Amino acid sequence: MSDIGDWFRSIPAITRYWFAATVAVPLVGKLGLISPAYFFLWPEAFLYRFQIWRPITATFYFPVGPGTGFLYLVNLYFLYQYSTRLETGAFDGRPADYLFMLLFNWICIVITGLAMDMQLLMIPLIMSVLYVWAQLNRDMIVSFWFGTRFKACYLPWVILGFNYIIGGSVINELIGNLVGHLYFFLMFRYPMDLGGRNFLSTPQFLGTQGIFDRRGEDADTRR
Repeated sequence: MSDIGDWFRSIPAITRYWFAATVAVPLVGKLGLISPAYFFLWPEAFLYRFQIWRPITATFYFPVGPGTGFLYLVNLYFLYQYSTRLETGAFDGRPADYLFMLLFNWICIVITGLAMDMQLLMIPLIMSVLYVWAQLNRDMIVSFWFGTRFKACYLPWVILGFNYIIGGSVINELIGNLVGHLYFFLMFRYPMDLGGRNFLSTPQFLGTQGIFDRRGEDADTRR
């Protein structure tokens, strides 16, 4: 058990909490502690019954069963693998910026989910993060199932096809890729490569004077 604890504590903070919630919420539903009906994003319940928790629970919940367990585990692995790589890579030392990226992607996915009656948001958010990682590392050679190797920029679309084979749908993956592309274009591509205006910036309460930097200053003081 100590090995599992050490491994869990080694996961970077934001990914660790996201991973834990994505395990805990489906488990709560599976054990019947709370009815899974309260976890889905139902537009009528959210907009007219003011069940404001639904966009959050729909992000972490997945109906795990004999027909969906493998798809859930595969996407849980993608969450751990690519969120960790992104948080410790391009966003290393910038947790506020990484949290802002997640919040931006999440808000876009929630709006899309309400418009398109998407009841579960776990896979789209994971895919949006994977897409951003793939674009920031587009020329890296990655390995996939059965020893296939290709550039990272193709990975989101390969996974879209893979999830279609094992899950029978591509809507969640496609929405995740499109949202990830929107963030990447507005944050990196448009201002840096095309010389355009920077439309996205981390809010102050997360950034320069935000909670993450205050924690870092406290840690430095203690050292």
